[in-house]
Amino acid sequence: MSTPPTIRSALAAVVEAMRSAYGPDAVKPQQLADGGHDETFIERTAPLLEFLYAKYFRVRMIGIENVPAEGPALLVANHSGGLPYDGAMLIYGIYREHPHHRRLRALVANFAFHSGWMANVVAKIGGVRASQETAQPLLAAGNLVGVFPEGLKGVGKLYRERYRLARFGRGGFARLSRQTQVPMIPVAIVGAEEIHPVMGKITALAGPLGIPYIPITPTFPWLGPLGLLPVPTKWTIRIGAPIAPPPPVVDDPDGTARKAEEVRSAIDTMIADLLAQRRSIIFG
Repeated sequence: MSTPPTIRSALAAVVEAMRSAYGPDAVKPQQLADGGHDETFIERTAPLLEFLYAKYFRVRMIGIENVPAEGPALLVANHSGGLPYDGAMLIYGIYREHPHHRRLRALVANFAFHSGWMANVVAKIGGVRASQETAQPLLAAGNLVGVFPEGLKGVGKLYRERYRLARFGRGGFARLSRQTQVPMIPVAIVGAEEIHPVMGKITALAGPLGIPYIPITPTFPWLGPLGLLPVPTKWTIRIGAPIAPPPPVVDDPDGTARKAEEVRSAIDTMIADLLAQRRSIIFG
């Protein structure tokens, strides 16, 4: 009988994944089957993820019934927080709350796979490089795929810009939905914007660390590593009703753009509603 995982063993699994990218036997996710996804990783790290989800951020997830019991769907969420805790909490939250413990394969910016210490952790929990080429086979196989159209602009928003949706790129997620005829599910995450109040950014020294920028917050770099601890804000994740894909007409960019804006508007409306209901950043 195997020993149930603990927070200590969960941390050890994360460290092991980080270390596997270094040394003579270094492993790169793209060299592995399914991009390095390890279906046991979320279970092995569950105590750590559960602590963050239930105790630290005290996440409330609303609308899990909008995630289908089976088959593909494209979950489209806002992005924020300086560091991508929101992606991890969305992946774990859907696995935890869904009756069928569905797994979300998140599309992740390339920089995460250029950073040795980050690449294998991201891959093991289900992250893949953000591209049409990686997303289409996952959807064709019936997976849930998560996308954060704000990209690095969203994670790097300054505190004064919180909860203002950045531009959704060129609507690539809507084109993906059109090409695969998979529904889009809007997701609003409130609470993550305040975990690392970004006042400014340093880009010149970030390259060697494998990250796009070094955030300047009220606590970092002034408190050293302790300054990287996120503020224990109270989160709400609301999953909206599915939105039908654009018609499968290749030469209809306006139709695809309208669907992208429909998704963006749905997320914006849900964020506004959640903020109107929230009494406190820390207590919700």
